[in-house]
Amino acid sequence: MATYIMLSTLTDDGRETIRDRPDRISEVNKEVEALGAVVVQQYAVLGPYDFVNVVEAPDNETMARLSVALGARGTVQFLTMPAIPVDEFTVSLKQLSE
Repeated sequence: MATYIMLSTLTDDGRETIRDRPDRISEVNKEVEALGAVVVQQYAVLGPYDFVNVVEAPDNETMARLSVALGARGTVQFLTMPAIPVDEFTVSLKQLSE
């Protein structure tokens, strides 16, 4: 499975939802699993984003489908980036000099 970083920003409706129903966050994580991905880590953060999510999924198409499905609700916006483990990245860099 590939790793992705999803930065999420709640809309006004999203903030209202989790204020009234904080358990909604873990409910959404179960919905992510139903869409074919797994939330590995999740952090609430301060700044321009509300959450940093580390997600594993089989491919970019799954992540795109997940982003559209969750974003279409109007409660959250995403910035999703594929992530490469540093050890794997280092190995690929060493191949450049061979």
